[in-house]
Amino acid sequence: MAINVTLFGFALLDTGALLFLSIYILITLSDLDCDYLNPIQCCDRLNKWIIPELIAHGTNICLILLTSRWFLLAINLAMLFYLIYNFYISLPRSSMCFYDPSEIHVRGNLKTHIKISFIRMVFHLIHFFVYLYLFIISLLTES
Repeated sequence: MAINVTLFGFALLDTGALLFLSIYILITLSDLDCDYLNPIQCCDRLNKWIIPELIAHGTNICLILLTSRWFLLAINLAMLFYLIYNFYISLPRSSMCFYDPSEIHVRGNLKTHIKISFIRMVFHLIHFFVYLYLFIISLLTES
């Protein structure tokens, strides 16, 4: 049972970091929407966090796999596949990267990015409290 405490502790920290990253992305996109940032600065800031976010989410999935929580694994795998689809598969051929400075204001792309970021933030917020609950339960059942 001590392994569950450690794994849920790491999952809690990982989800907390992903939650703060989602909030950072949402704030940066809101700054772009209010014209506090230009599109090049905003996209440069956000594009460098795509790969670390996917790595952190993949690490979280590996930790859940070790604890044999199949429902949490299915939900997190669905979110990982959704992120991979958004970041790599659904990109138009003319785009350089996910946050493209030349196309972020075209066809409501900024509002779409804000909506996706808000969905990710809510997902990580819910999972933060789920992992906190599981961490506390595993601490109580260990002693």
